[in-house]
Amino acid sequence: MSDQAATISRVSTEDLDFDTARQRYEQLAAEITEHRRRYFAEDAPTISDAQYDELMHELVEIETRHPELKNADSPTEQVGTFSEAFTPVRHLEKMLSLQDVFSTDDVRTWAERVSEEAAGARYLCELKIDGLAVDLVYENGRLARAATRGDGVTGEDVSANVATIKAVPHNLKPADGFDVPELLEVRGEVYFPTADFNRLNEAQVEAGKAPFANPRNAAAGSLRQKDPAKTASRPLSFISHGLGSLSGFEPQSQSHSYAALEAWGLPASPYWRVVDTMDEVFAYIHEFGDKRHELVHEIDGIVVKLDDIASQRRLGATSRTPRWAVAYKFPPEEVNTRLLDIKVSIGRTGRATPYAVLEPVHVAGSEVEFATLHNADQVKAKGVKVGDTVVLRKAGDVIPEVVAPVVVARTGAETDFVMPERCPECGSALAPASEGDIDLRCPNSRSCPGQLRERLAYLSGRSCFDVDRMGYIACSALVQPLAPAEPVLQDEGGVFDLHIDELLPIKVVVRDPDSGLPKIDPKTEEEKVVTYFATKAGEPKKTAVQMLENLDKAKSQPLWRVINALSIRHVGPVAAQALAEHFGDLDRIIEADETELADIDGVGPTIATAVKDWFTVDWHRDIIERWRAAGVRMRDERPDPAQRAPQTLEGASVVITGAISGYTREGAAAAVKSRGGKVTSSVSKKTSAVVAGDKPGSKYDKAVKLGVSIVPGEEFEQMLADGLPEGVESEAE
Repeated sequence: MSDQAATISRVSTEDLDFDTARQRYEQLAAEITEHRRRYFAEDAPTISDAQYDELMHELVEIETRHPELKNADSPTEQVGTFSEAFTPVRHLEKMLSLQDVFSTDDVRTWAERVSEEAAGARYLCELKIDGLAVDLVYENGRLARAATRGDGVTGEDVSANVATIKAVPHNLKPADGFDVPELLEVRGEVYFPTADFNRLNEAQVEAGKAPFANPRNAAAGSLRQKDPAKTASRPLSFISHGLGSLSGFEPQSQSHSYAALEAWGLPASPYWRVVDTMDEVFAYIHEFGDKRHELVHEIDGIVVKLDDIASQRRLGATSRTPRWAVAYKFPPEEVNTRLLDIKVSIGRTGRATPYAVLEPVHVAGSEVEFATLHNADQVKAKGVKVGDTVVLRKAGDVIPEVVAPVVVARTGAETDFVMPERCPECGSALAPASEGDIDLRCPNSRSCPGQLRERLAYLSGRSCFDVDRMGYIACSALVQPLAPAEPVLQDEGGVFDLHIDELLPIKVVVRDPDSGLPKIDPKTEEEKVVTYFATKAGEPKKTAVQMLENLDKAKSQPLWRVINALSIRHVGPVAAQALAEHFGDLDRIIEADETELADIDGVGPTIATAVKDWFTVDWHRDIIERWRAAGVRMRDERPDPAQRAPQTLEGASVVITGAISGYTREGAAAAVKSRGGKVTSSVSKKTSAVVAGDKPGSKYDKAVKLGVSIVPGEEFEQMLADGLPEGVESEAE
């Protein structure tokens, strides 16, 4: 959080006496007003949207408990503000904001309230695009003016800049059933496509300019260029979402107006939907909560409106918000926090990766202390310095990432990050693995504790041997103990030979699984040390015994999991399965030449080279022989051709999305493959069919768009038995 934001922390307003509440109210009002100026007028916010929402929520609480404090200048009565850098222009009709709510209960409360004036009205749901609100005025079909929202009454004239946006038509086109109106005031959002955001920031840093904190700021900064040619050079786009003043057109509903806008050539969101019930509203909210990172633009919530225009007019508006619409805000995925340090971790293939050590902050449902920075070039491209206030993003289960610094919050005490020359785990000199490799790597592959720890953690995971009770701390204990002096494992070759007596003496520093950093004992303020595998009485812990039992069971895992567990560079689960299916025997893979490997679907030249190179290393071959001697499965049993399943899907390319009743994802894929089909991860025109189970993802949408045949999950077994649906051809055909 910035220094400014830190001056105002969230407090409870319930027990404040009047004088304290008044002081707090004045402090909050001044703070929020300053943040609004930075956000709307300068496009340089120093706090995140979520932190701003917290301040506003507290202000509203105080106003609710002490309404006598509220006045016309309160931030709760204001829509926005505007910069003096552009000519002010008055909107034909006031441009309101939306009431924000943060729970589905609040959405339901809003719906119950509006139903008193609009019983039986339908709801229009649409995405809340995180962009810059603009107002377009068309006179007799010609774009006459464009302005920012400003304070809702007066905005900034950005006509020349908006005219450079390809999605904004200069002239409306007449269409059947929709004559071009004499006057049309259109409200919409200018946005910066997410895919272009990182490229823009890299260019900004390269040019010695401050990077943008997020796509919304990139859109605002791009639109507010004094030179329209600079705006034209940015890939801005536009989506309309409402109407202001009108003459010559009387829409009956919001959806009717969207149909008209699209007919005239103005883009409306392709995702809006009219529904009848709140259950359908909540289904829409959940659907796009899951899909929000698959869209071309950022969204921070869902807007729910009454579709009927007459009902909208009856309900009217407050000084700031319409009563007939509400904006449900998703839990925040971006916050601002302090970057305390940048350290370097070593991955299982030796890659040295900088990561951010952060002032702990709550985001996307969890507390975050560490975030990835990818590599030294990315640190430079992002323009972050140690000590910066930074924008932190955590999207669902995705690893937290530092997006950009908040440059305006710098004090001058920030320092540049310098990539270390030596491995922080073993001291070896870091260097690129090959010419053109942008990553630095530790060359001490076999005995670097960091690499071995990560490889052990990987091979024990679900995509490899799936060894329960062999977690990250256990892997750390096996390679980097405090006692005995030598680690139990020199490499992963001995992992299946472990004995309980070897484990009992081990003491280890407890490490954070995300960063690898030692955890600190709050009582002693020293590194937390435990005897990991033994009780205080020196007896084996139950978890240690279970780990060894699970390692023994893991020896029978199928070949592809064994291949994946070897941590061959570029080889993941997909390539491992392709190799196992083609050869069925690890010895055959070792003996295969590079050309044969490269010709396998799902492998290719890069992976083929990596596989051949890996097996030329003596200690790598030693791992194979030690695992083999321990009883690890090195080949898959191939069924007798006479006994194999009917090849009903021979030549078919199948994509599976959603949950299939009675099958795991792997089980469903195996069933398709056993019948001669091929399972791919992405949908294309070559896909024979998409099997859509419960809660299908974006692959379902793409199948619909491309016209690919969709097989419902409940018909999966019928497809296995009878083949592709009638009229659907496989690639072989």
